[in-house]
Amino acid sequence: MPFLGQDWRSPGWSWIKTEDGWKRCESWSRDLDRENNPCNVSHSIILNSDDEEIFSNEEQEYTSKKRKKDHFRNDTNTQCFYREKWIYVHKESTRERHGYCTLGEAFNRLDFSSAIQDIRRFTYVVKLLQLIAKSQLTSLSGVAQKNYFNILDKIVQKVLDDHQNPRLIKDLLQDLSSTLCILIRGVGKSVLVGNINIWICRLETILRWQQQLQNLQVTKQVNDGLTLSDLPLHMLNNILYRFSDGWDIVTLGQVTPTLSVLSEDRQLWKRLCQYHFAEQQFCRHLILSEKGHVEWKLMYFALQKHYPPREQYGDTLHFCRHCSILFWKDSGHPCTAADPDSCFMPVSPQHFIDLFKF
Repeated sequence: MPFLGQDWRSPGWSWIKTEDGWKRCESWSRDLDRENNPCNVSHSIILNSDDEEIFSNEEQEYTSKKRKKDHFRNDTNTQCFYREKWIYVHKESTRERHGYCTLGEAFNRLDFSSAIQDIRRFTYVVKLLQLIAKSQLTSLSGVAQKNYFNILDKIVQKVLDDHQNPRLIKDLLQDLSSTLCILIRGVGKSVLVGNINIWICRLETILRWQQQLQNLQVTKQVNDGLTLSDLPLHMLNNILYRFSDGWDIVTLGQVTPTLSVLSEDRQLWKRLCQYHFAEQQFCRHLILSEKGHVEWKLMYFALQKHYPPREQYGDTLHFCRHCSILFWKDSGHPCTAADPDSCFMPVSPQHFIDLFKF
């Protein structure tokens, strides 16, 4: 008896018994879709019609290009969504599971589109997109590419609206544009999924986003209430000590003269260096002033060029070592362990990339 459905013992076709024997038939749902979608006409039918003779070769080429362009625009505005916000990470085939989990499949399933709306996950998603842009862009499937650029579009629009974290997005777009320039110039040597014209359009979109962020002007808020200048010095100093990024301290120091003085505190930059880097790294890049004091601020930016800073995120993806499932902790997953919390492990952006390297 032939199987009907997705099963590893059957190709999943439906069959009908006739006088001449068993014949494969298409599902009634496919016929219904064809009836409900009159626009779903193959290109061969359009190009082989009687009216084709009135078009010249140049007009046919223009029509084909325009159709592809419209098709690309329509497809890039769509995105695949899944009910489950988790994915089983498997790297080899079994009798029950064929194939393996790819980076693009995980990117489609884990709902990053909603994650960017959560302030705890925003930096995490941006860092993950940046790592993909640097080294894993060519491993994304066509659907994953569309989701990637749709999410990137939402991130840019979010930054343009609320004026938060523009520097993170500028760094992301800079890395992405550099990677695309290298790949487009070396077309034929590298593997780019999709038409080269589509990638050129995406590069033009990235350049437009960069120009929009470059022209971003933060409007000055008129508020008669309490401001930073009204806070006592110890509270301002406490705010500065809460930052884990040196560029945020430099930016805040440009707001008022008082904050400028506090942002140059040597103890502040020493704490920041000790938080991100090890003492052995200090010795290799020691910077002293004329008086013999350690220039902690200069050391921080010098060390940042040679060593990756310590990562800090409000929320991250988690990996269940018992179930081999990658998921957001708030969404959860169907865990079968007796003590699920002991099996959960936070996943950094780099670890996420490493999970899908074969």
